[in-house]
Amino acid sequence: MFVFRNRRGTAIKVLMYDGQGFWLCQKRLSAGRFRHWPDGGKDAAAASLAAHQLLVLLAAGNPERTEAPEDWRPVRRGA
Repeated sequence: MFVFRNRRGTAIKVLMYDGQGFWLCQKRLSAGRFRHWPDGGKDAAAASLAAHQLLVLLAAGNPERTEAPEDWRPVRRGA
């Protein structure tokens, strides 16, 4: 999944491949801007987001301030 923002920060486009073809979705804000765009670091062309961070970003929130458990963690068997 690839997520792009326009220069003004008023729209986000999501490009996804589902195995049969591509989906292109766009969300455009009628007022305001997407202010919290993830920064991949200095000179980075891209940044990675977890699924829950993408949902927060699409709701015009700050994906850097979300908290969730790690994606992969060991599972202990019951005693």
